[in-house]
Amino acid sequence: MAIQPVDNIVAGRHNPSGDAKSSKIEIRPVAGAIGAEIFGVDLSKPVGDSMFADIYKAFLDYLVVFFPQQPVLTPDMHMAFASRFGDVDMEPFVYPFKTPTVAGYPQILLNVKESGDRSINVGGFWHADVTYRERPHKAAIMYTKETPAVGGDTLFSNQYLAFETLSVSMRQMLGGLKAVHSSEMPYGGEAARFASVALNQAPRPEDRAFSASLYDRSEQSKILTTEHPVVRTHPETFRPCLYVNRGFTDRFVGMTREESYPLLEYLWNHATRTEFTCRYKWSNNDVVVWDNRSALHYALNDYYGHRREMHRISVHEPSRPI
Repeated sequence: MAIQPVDNIVAGRHNPSGDAKSSKIEIRPVAGAIGAEIFGVDLSKPVGDSMFADIYKAFLDYLVVFFPQQPVLTPDMHMAFASRFGDVDMEPFVYPFKTPTVAGYPQILLNVKESGDRSINVGGFWHADVTYRERPHKAAIMYTKETPAVGGDTLFSNQYLAFETLSVSMRQMLGGLKAVHSSEMPYGGEAARFASVALNQAPRPEDRAFSASLYDRSEQSKILTTEHPVVRTHPETFRPCLYVNRGFTDRFVGMTREESYPLLEYLWNHATRTEFTCRYKWSNNDVVVWDNRSALHYALNDYYGHRREMHRISVHEPSRPI
């Protein structure tokens, strides 16, 4: 792919500071690089087309949008809002996990960590979701049912900035590469994650394992792989972004894991530089929508002694990344 100079990319980006006088929502950025809270929306009621257009623009502009302290949402309300973003995913979330679902709603994943669970958590590393599929997730729409009194924040990182801050030569080289993504998670398994920790809870070596209720080693036989460009073009903003993640990127196409690892490790670390990120503190009944095409995320595992329950719906990309 042809790589534009950064100046041209920046000049052509979405402009979050544009005229908002006609907007039906209030937008408050949460950090300089990524993320905004949206006010003036009641997701327990149908969202009209005009308001949804404002929400969707904010979603594209800020990559992740938060709707704080919504009314209690039923699964049908959650589904009604999530389906506005695209084709709802009905597949198992990721092998080798056995992710439970809300009763009667197989498309709503139930992400629960009990207060006494000392193990590592499912989302506890920097990643984009299910990139081992030909059509990964476009977005996730998550509803927080129960949040810890302290801890349990989620971090997000802007992958437009991750690409744009690389040198011209690096951008040009990466633009010609593809990578293999795999559900085997060669670098995103137990070794990549931190066991449950809190002020008075230091992880033990035996805690560095997936909870038995979520992990099924027999599913390792169902490894799925696909190839994606290392630098993808966002299909709606038309901006290039870095598209590798520690969870599922295995190697560069045409290279071995050993040859690929040093550059992948550099890119993974660069992609999550602090200045590219935001960190969000959840409250009960918050809703979040993130763009899985251009953002990475990381669920912190620092709330041992507290229960956390999140309900998640994901929507597919309409076509594979290019």
